[in-house]
Amino acid sequence: MTDASASAQRVKLLAEATVFVALTIVLKDVLPPIYELPQGGSVTIAGLVPLLWFALRRGLKYGLFAGLVYGLIHAILPGAYIIHPVQGLLDYPFAFAALGMAGSLKRIPVLGVAVGIVGRFLCSFAAGIIFFTELSIDGVTGSALYNGAYLIPEFAITAVVIYILLKKKLLNVFM
Repeated sequence: MTDASASAQRVKLLAEATVFVALTIVLKDVLPPIYELPQGGSVTIAGLVPLLWFALRRGLKYGLFAGLVYGLIHAILPGAYIIHPVQGLLDYPFAFAALGMAGSLKRIPVLGVAVGIVGRFLCSFAAGIIFFTELSIDGVTGSALYNGAYLIPEFAITAVVIYILLKKKLLNVFM
């Protein structure tokens, strides 16, 4: 691959990542959620699909990048709930970058979606234990229940949409 074609490929991937991040902003941050929890977290109308779709299309490295970029943007939008810099990193850039782990399972997309959302759960779960509850069994349970209350329905919605995209042969559009 020549330098010019490698450069053109990087520009194409960056432009594609930008489009998928913008779609996520519209679906997750502009459209009203199905329901929203008081200290952050919401169930959306397929708000995570673009990031996960991008990760499944382009792989782990680019999926992590797009998730990180979205997480940074999401952290500065109205409604972000940040009480400490480490909590902000765990709940926003790290949690959304974790969605990019779906890209490591391109051949099993619905499992990839599950892995990405579990990664996001683990980041928010850790933030919940450290910053929102006490370090006890009750705190662990509380953080698991709180984060599961929105991420389990979000997973169900996302998995169904990704499955439909696969069945309609739309997941690999533009590849």
